[in-house]
Amino acid sequence: MKTCLLFFAALFSTSALLAEPAKVRLWPDGAPGAKGLEDKDQPFIYLWPAAKEKANGAAFVVCPGGGYGGLAADHEGTQVAKWFNGIGVSAFVLHYRLGTNGYHYPIQLMDVQRAIRHVRANAASYGIDPNRIGVIGFSAGGHLSSMAATLFDEKPAGMTQDAVDQVSARPDVAAPTYPVISMIAASSHKGSRKNLLGPHDSDELAKQVSTELRVTPQTPPTFLFQTDEDSVVPAENAVSFYLACRKNGVPAELHCYRPGPHGVGLFLGDPVLGTWSGHLRDWLRNQGFLRPAPRTAISGKVSVNGAPVSWGSIVFTPEDPNAPVACARVMKGSFKLDAKTGPVLGKTQLTVSYSAADVPGLETPDGTASTQEQKPGSGSWTLLINADHPTLDLKVER
Repeated sequence: MKTCLLFFAALFSTSALLAEPAKVRLWPDGAPGAKGLEDKDQPFIYLWPAAKEKANGAAFVVCPGGGYGGLAADHEGTQVAKWFNGIGVSAFVLHYRLGTNGYHYPIQLMDVQRAIRHVRANAASYGIDPNRIGVIGFSAGGHLSSMAATLFDEKPAGMTQDAVDQVSARPDVAAPTYPVISMIAASSHKGSRKNLLGPHDSDELAKQVSTELRVTPQTPPTFLFQTDEDSVVPAENAVSFYLACRKNGVPAELHCYRPGPHGVGLFLGDPVLGTWSGHLRDWLRNQGFLRPAPRTAISGKVSVNGAPVSWGSIVFTPEDPNAPVACARVMKGSFKLDAKTGPVLGKTQLTVSYSAADVPGLETPDGTASTQEQKPGSGSWTLLINADHPTLDLKVER
């Protein structure tokens, strides 16, 4: 095992220096249920480590889509991995087995479970935190990521029982993206069902893999992206998973944009759709996924020119760009955050926003004024937040 870890460490370090990622088969001695030794028979991951100077210790397993009949491995794999690297997250692009090559459920579940287990089992050699491993998937890969998030305790028949398989397969966060979710609803994607279930297709089995029905309170926090115009995998899929998360008390966030066809990937060139990945980054940051940090409860009062702020906000931005940002709503001059949503400990920059109506004669383009200074010319407004500093009295002068 030690030799194996050293091998992966060297491979991971080398891949960071190369234009092409390293490839690692998930079962070095052969995958269970494999029909041959080719890549189509032996699932593997491409390693995309974050650069050392940027790495924050988080990782994602990336599942490209393709209706379980192909893999959109560029715009839903390589491009996604590089985007993750850009925010300091290491990525592992999964090439799972496909229905068009004769592989059907539960083989795909076995493959994604093994990918998550592999990353977690080798976390030390990969330089990542075993408690910050997420899964993201697109379209049918979104369904696969939703199975990873809901069926992580399932033990498919034929799976191996080596040391890697003793490690948890539960992802710490999940991000199904324009995902196939239901295999039984009118909005289901029939091609994905056919390729996934193959000759064993039945309504009973299809219900078992309709993941909106498999959400439990143990499902990890979930982020979903979808477009309203998607006619291939309609929004009912993502919405049903989101509602199931709400029903089970799972923290979830859904972004459903009006424009956009199916399969857009990151679509970073689009001024509207291209913003969804920024929302994902912000969500990961405020989940504490990019940088876990202790937080503290805080409360206080905010006034401008001696009068209580009628309606506004105060943002606590930590020095570490990966640590969570806290935002408190100010009402009638007061604000309050609990320890779960409060600012992280340490040096923090404040931004106070309030209604322009709180300052007679003040005109602003949108009716809101913001400041990072207690008074003009005083310099950036920063505080050292600690657990013994539970109340603030913020006095803004204009």
